[in-house]
Amino acid sequence: MRFVSHRVLFLAACAASLLPFTAHATSDNAAMAGAEVSAAITHDHLPSLRGLMPKPDDFSGSKHVKEWKKIPLIDAPGFVQDAVAQTAPVTGGASTIAGLGFDGVGNGFTGPQGTYTVDSAPPDTNGAVGATQYVQWVNEAFAVFDKTTGKVVYGPVAGNTLWTGFGGPCETHNDGDPIVKYDRIANRWVMTQFALPSGGPYYQCVAVSQTSDATGAWNRYAFQYTNFPDYPKAGVWPDAYYVTFNMFKGNSFAGARLCAYDRNSMLNGAPATQQCFQLSTSYGGVLPADLDGATLPSAGSPNYMLSKGSSSLNFWKMHVDWANPANSTLSAAASVPVAAFNAACGGGSCVPQAGTSEQLDSLADRLMYRLAYRNFGTYESLVVNHSVAVGASRKNTYAAVRWYELRNLSANTPTVYQQSTFAPDSTFRWMGSIAMDKMGNIALGYSTSSSSLHPGIRFATRLKTDQLNTLSNETVMLQGTGSQLNNLNRWGDYSAMALDPVDDCTFWYTNEYLQANGTFNWSTRIASFKIAGCQ
Repeated sequence: MRFVSHRVLFLAACAASLLPFTAHATSDNAAMAGAEVSAAITHDHLPSLRGLMPKPDDFSGSKHVKEWKKIPLIDAPGFVQDAVAQTAPVTGGASTIAGLGFDGVGNGFTGPQGTYTVDSAPPDTNGAVGATQYVQWVNEAFAVFDKTTGKVVYGPVAGNTLWTGFGGPCETHNDGDPIVKYDRIANRWVMTQFALPSGGPYYQCVAVSQTSDATGAWNRYAFQYTNFPDYPKAGVWPDAYYVTFNMFKGNSFAGARLCAYDRNSMLNGAPATQQCFQLSTSYGGVLPADLDGATLPSAGSPNYMLSKGSSSLNFWKMHVDWANPANSTLSAAASVPVAAFNAACGGGSCVPQAGTSEQLDSLADRLMYRLAYRNFGTYESLVVNHSVAVGASRKNTYAAVRWYELRNLSANTPTVYQQSTFAPDSTFRWMGSIAMDKMGNIALGYSTSSSSLHPGIRFATRLKTDQLNTLSNETVMLQGTGSQLNNLNRWGDYSAMALDPVDDCTFWYTNEYLQANGTFNWSTRIASFKIAGCQ
């Protein structure tokens, strides 16, 4: 197979890309003007993914736990009672219509390209839905499914299969933290994971499909960073693909980094640059707004970004000018007050499981992916979630999912339109992902577990017309039949709720579970559903 490449003087380009065209100072409170700009160190075109087969040793490596690089936990001082906890189910409300339900990539998952054997934990379960396909990507492997049947049409293959023939660390490393997006504006796929050579420099490997077929041709890019770019999260926006990172220098947190990739150039397979702003260590776990729906933001609208503060949310607006990066800006951080909360498990591990004393991570130190954006014409909306502690005292709490809807986004500080913590009983709920359909109905998916329950997957919904600050009709998507054992507490680190771009009503959710007790034997599930009345 022939690869059309623009990789000229690869090592020289690597060195040159470390030098930004324009620099700014790190700041917590002041708006920033002028972004750091650097070119993709290399890019090329993959004629077709279909013909690429896995290597025999792709899924036969040593078992390993992916490093959890912790960001500073910012939490309310002392123990607080959650004033917006929904501690009882609401009757009536949104009823759901089930669609497909099928297993995704996990231990023993078999498709046209072979069988996947889990070598790493956690899976970082992620997925997106397009015109005709669903693409799921977990740590180290991805697969493409027919969205009408749930049948796998390509995969499972190692994540770096997508960079076969590309050269450099994107081809030779398969390090994960994957994100797959469907750019519904252009009907293209966007897939990205990092490559982490020992000691750096480090790379974000990005591929943009040339059509709506994920098994077809791709434009491929590599962007380079001096510091370790952990926990990348991506959002589609009309002027850029926005990607945020938690940067680390060695084991020391170096602050969040907010970047924009030149979407137009990448759609066309042309040379592309990135523009980035570096925040101080006061901020981590920032999420970029990710577009849902057919109505775009107003022309020139900045991308909206959020992180978790102390009983607050931090809010930024990032605007990029590709013609003149000196005009690119990042607003000062605005603090959005919300109901006081404590992080579930103090940000660490406390989630119980049936039949074992092993507890699971909450990852409650950060907001959970995605920050879903929708423009309804008369107003714009953002929905997001994170995991909090609910209970009578610090020693007697359980994990629950706090969710928000923000409006009035064009203001310096947006409005919290509604907020609630879904805790209808003492089952632990965490690792959520939330989205909103074209009618304004909400679906929130999450993991569940308790001392009498194996980890499972559920979702709860609300009609736009329901009482504010409430969810109803919790549905068990899948009840797991195993618990994670033997000193393996990593879970997540994220799940994904996506909207079908064809009808803008059908939700697709993916998360992990176990079929039997053990370690490094996780499975994943993919399911679709819609809320009755959306059409």
